[in-house]
Amino acid sequence: MDETDLNQEKKWYYEQRAKIAITNLQKKNMNAIYASTRHEAMQSVLEMIPAGAKVGRGDSMTVDQIGIIEELAKRGQNIVIDPLERAADGLFAVPDIKDRRKLALDVFASDILLVGVNAVTLDGKLVSTDAWGNRVSATIFGAEKVIILAGANKIVAGVDQALERIHTYSAPMNAKRHALKHGREDFADLPCARTGICVDCNHPWRICRYTVIIEGSTLREKGRINVVLVGEELGI
Repeated sequence: MDETDLNQEKKWYYEQRAKIAITNLQKKNMNAIYASTRHEAMQSVLEMIPAGAKVGRGDSMTVDQIGIIEELAKRGQNIVIDPLERAADGLFAVPDIKDRRKLALDVFASDILLVGVNAVTLDGKLVSTDAWGNRVSATIFGAEKVIILAGANKIVAGVDQALERIHTYSAPMNAKRHALKHGREDFADLPCARTGICVDCNHPWRICRYTVIIEGSTLREKGRINVVLVGEELGI
């Protein structure tokens, strides 16, 4: 027995917390399931996406880590709209901001939105913050079906903890990611990207601009939002 290996304990911990969150998400008219691995998550998501469905996506490390976009490309049955697609050098595949905005608006008309979330609360709330607003707005209203993917490491006690997670971890990490991998020198100058500490700045390139708390769906839209909680550490 390797006393230093805590994988079994983590799996147990993540699953127990996910069960609580899933129960409460379902009470709020949202579908929610648990996948113990990213492979199981991929299979579940692929089953939710029928042939011919137009798929829009928001920027999401979790979606990338699971590899769903690549799998959809292999399947060859769906059109994928990705306003923030990156080229091999990490820069935008669509360089013109006006063209990216048009694609972002097309995401609203997609059949299915694939997206991540910054935090999931144990009492069944979804909390996200955007710089551009395209991800959070499309999640609220637009696509006929929304599929939200989240590693169980994003489960927190409540909204206060969700906001703390966003400002003390997600935002600094995401700003640094864009600076290091996507040539965003403007983001490199953000206080959180320089120090790792949120100072609630008013920097021109601040990425914490639009915060949305989803507390459930109306009965009319029951099941539109589908949450897949994965028993792995995924995303930012």
